[in-house]
Amino acid sequence: MDDLHLRQTPYSDPGDLDVAALPRDPRRLAGLVRGLILHRLEGERFGYAIPGERLHHDAESRYVTEILRILRERGSGPLTEERPYDQRFVGTCRDYALLLCSLLRATGTPARVRGGYATYFVEGFHDDHWVTEYQLPDGSWRLADAQVHDDRYGVPFDPLDVPRDRFVVAARAWRACRDGRADPDTFGVWGVPELRGLRMVAHSVVLDLACVAGTETLPWDCWGPWDSEQALALGDLALLDAVAAAGTGEELRRLHADPRLAVPREVVAHTTFLGRRTVTLPERSTRPV
Repeated sequence: MDDLHLRQTPYSDPGDLDVAALPRDPRRLAGLVRGLILHRLEGERFGYAIPGERLHHDAESRYVTEILRILRERGSGPLTEERPYDQRFVGTCRDYALLLCSLLRATGTPARVRGGYATYFVEGFHDDHWVTEYQLPDGSWRLADAQVHDDRYGVPFDPLDVPRDRFVVAARAWRACRDGRADPDTFGVWGVPELRGLRMVAHSVVLDLACVAGTETLPWDCWGPWDSEQALALGDLALLDAVAAAGTGEELRRLHADPRLAVPREVVAHTTFLGRRTVTLPERSTRPV
């Protein structure tokens, strides 16, 4: 069992949440999370008109404590009960992944947030997406997608064991694009042409590494050379090639120390509704990867 990934980060820490009443089973925890969050693009799917204030602001919550505060303000029922849509937190895939990660850690299952691309939303396209990776008692790791833990999605696999070719972790996506095995233009945000291509995959590699190292960013956080519309420099391409090829935690730790990859105290958040702004993060919580 990986004690390292049992430790909460400033982002995943549930604060004063009483976890005694929570189930320990990852499947039940994923169902619990699915009943507390509504993806901000899912309102029409479920016939609910999301109020503009929630649509614009909920997903800017960086911390699980903030997600839990909003949930408590919207309903007094226990977190173990599915909420009506008007009492849910309105977030993104990152919020499902982070909350599930938090609850898994709090109840004794090592977990981490992973960034990459899902192939199960749009046929033939790799959609930017975040899931939770959790460890089984035998030491192996599985991918869980709490967002699709619902029969109405109809995914052809167990959401608590997402196949690695259906959710492609960022480093694997980078290797495929760089090797010519995949078209970079099929990776990105569906319906937003400017958010696709090799630079988008590079951004995903950097954020995924940050999450594994203890900084569960927002999807639109940027820093260093990854916050630019210019083509990536040869040195930056080589750095990401090295990250994608790393086979050990020691290699990743060495690479993550590079100032281009390490998460700084200030990042630029390219928020969908609130525009570009600079955000100061807590003291670095970087840990071994």
